[in-house]
This record gives sequence, C-alpha cells and structure tokens, in this order.
Amino acid sequence: MRPRGAFAVAGSLAIALFVAACGGDDGDETASASEGETTPAGDELTPAEAGSEHDLAGVCPDPIVMQQDWQPEAEHGAMYHLVGPGYQIDADAKTVTGPLVVGDVDTGVSVEVRPGGSTVGFQPVAALMYLDEDILIGAVNTDYAISSSGEQPVTAVVAPLNISPQILMWDPETYPDAESLVDVAAEGATVVTAGDTIQKLLLSQGIIDESQMDTGYEGTPARFVGDPSILQQGFISAEPYIYEHEVSNWGRPIAAQLLYEVGFTIYPEPYAVRTADIEEERDCLEKLVPILQQSQIDYIDDPAETNELIVELVGEYNTGWEYTPGVAEFAVDAMLEHGIVANDPETGVLGAFDLERVQQIIDTFAPILDTADIKPDLVPEDLVTNEFLDESISLD
Repeated sequence: MRPRGAFAVAGSLAIALFVAACGGDDGDETASASEGETTPAGDELTPAEAGSEHDLAGVCPDPIVMQQDWQPEAEHGAMYHLVGPGYQIDADAKTVTGPLVVGDVDTGVSVEVRPGGSTVGFQPVAALMYLDEDILIGAVNTDYAISSSGEQPVTAVVAPLNISPQILMWDPETYPDAESLVDVAAEGATVVTAGDTIQKLLLSQGIIDESQMDTGYEGTPARFVGDPSILQQGFISAEPYIYEHEVSNWGRPIAAQLLYEVGFTIYPEPYAVRTADIEEERDCLEKLVPILQQSQIDYIDDPAETNELIVELVGEYNTGWEYTPGVAEFAVDAMLEHGIVANDPETGVLGAFDLERVQQIIDTFAPILDTADIKPDLVPEDLVTNEFLDESISLD
C-alpha cells in the first residue's frame, strides 16, 4: 500500500538515509550487491552510432541519476525500462544501475534509478535534487513543484503519466447507491489520507467539511477493513486488485473514483530537472527527453521484463514495501484503461504539458498549499516546458 499523500513531507532521517542511498559503479559484468549473483553483461546490445540521436556519451552525465518519489512500482515503469542488461542492484544503497538503453541500443552512458519513500525518509524529490546535484532527473508532482518553486525550483520536461492514478475508494456494500465519491462524502464519510492536500481540495469545493478530514492513513488495509464506512486514498492501478486478490480478510471488489474527476488535475511524477540546469544540460535534454518519451511507450507495449525487474528490486531492497507480479500486470492494464498513460489530448504527443491546464493547477493548488515557498507571480513556464519533446512520439 502507499502511505503517501498527494503532497509529500520531509522526514527527520532524510539526509542520513539519502546519503546512504547514493551508489553504483561501472563494469562489463556486474553483480547484485545483496546476493553476489551476476547478470548478463549485455553483449546483445548494439552501441549507438556516434553522434546519432541515441548517442548520449559525452553529452549527458554518466551515470544519469534519476530519483523516483516512491518504492519501485509499475507507475514508474518508463524509468526502470531504461535499465539495460548487466544491471547492478545495490541492496544497501537501494539503487539499480545499468546501461541506459533504447530497445537493444546502448546509449553509451549508464543510468542509476533511486527509489523514494521510506528509503529517503519520505524527503520530497525536489529537496533531494537540491541536496545531491548528481541527480539529473526527478519525479516531482506538480503540486509539490508549486510549493517548492520559490526556494527549490524545478522544471518538468516530460510527463510519462498524463493524469493522476490517485483515487478515493469506498465499500460498495456499505454505500450501495453511491455513484461517486461525492455521494459517499455527502453521507458524512470520513476521508482518510496520508496528507491533507486532497482533503483541502475537497474542502475548497464544498465536497466535505473539516469534521470529515483524517490524515491518519498508514498504508495498510487494516483501517478500511475494520471500518468500511470511510473514504480512503489509493491508486486506481493498485488498490482494486490488491483488495480483491491479496487482502485475505477483504477479498471482494471496492468502488473508487479518480480524484482527477473532482479537480485533482496535477501532472503526477513528471520528470523534472533543476530549473537552473535547463541551459547547462540543454544538449543532453535534447537527446534524453525523446528517449524518456519512447521508454514509456516501449514499457506499456511490452512491460513483462521491466515488471520482473521492479518486483526483483522490491525484494532486494526489503524495505517493507510489498509488490507482486499480479499488481504490476494489473497496473499496466489499468493505466491504459483509465487514461493514466495517454497522449496529451490537445497535441496528441506523449509526455506533453497543456499550459492552460498547468495554469489551472496553479490557480487551484497555490491557495491551499501550506507553504511560504511559492514563487511570486508563478506562471506555467516556471514549472514545465515542452521544448525538448519529440512531437512525433505518440502512444497508438
């Protein structure tokens, strides 16, 4: 389960845990640090032609360090799909490092993917990016990018997910006539989340009142199973499967609605860089961003091998996070079914940002975020850019 809310908060152990999370080395044949097992060195890979669109050597940092906001899961598939054969898992540092690949093409640099969540003391990704400037790419939700825009500005360069998979879920047996979360909330249901951004959004719209707000969600099914009268946060790409197939004392369907449908319109986990690095890393981003776009499409088209890696990483990291092959497979189908992974509706480009939507996000969330670090006169161009996208890349 995910105890994360829509807006992450820093933990007191973040710096110590983050320092421990840095790692990764190079080599022709690499081994899992936890088990000592070797993985194939990637002899089947074809080196990118010098100077070609996939040749990142000498253009991008090596390794390209990418920071996720949570433990490995299918929603992060585009990032993990970049990791080619010969990868190394460092179970102590909680990293995976391997050749950065596009299909069977070796781009000439390696990629290191770091998980978030408990691994880094729940430190927000933008804060990690400013703590360790080795991180080039971070997955930063738009609401957090707004909240950090004054002191830790980041600019998103591609949106692998078009809308948020966040849901509020309820028990259809407790609320047999409910057709939406608004119907359930109207009956006085307590809204249980890990943070208060979702609740403040619903409060600002008059969907709930303050008496219904509860930020005590701990990421386990115990509360929902014990009190099926509540509305509880989750992901459309996980909880419906988990509760029906993996929570033995529930074992039946849940009902849910995407929060996107009631105004939670943030871009979830878009890939961002520190704003000041846009110019410094321009040559790299011009080549890397189309690769990131294509990686999402390639993952969705053929997720099996990457899902195996994701499940392997969860086991090797052993953080208490659980993730099964069944959830991973379900997640891919759910992300397609519900438009989580989709082309930008306005342009048809995978990974593009709608600036009108970003302005609406600013208008909605800036007033309800509890922070003084929002940049004055914030505009969409402070948060996102489409300039590095390949407009020919679309999901069929």
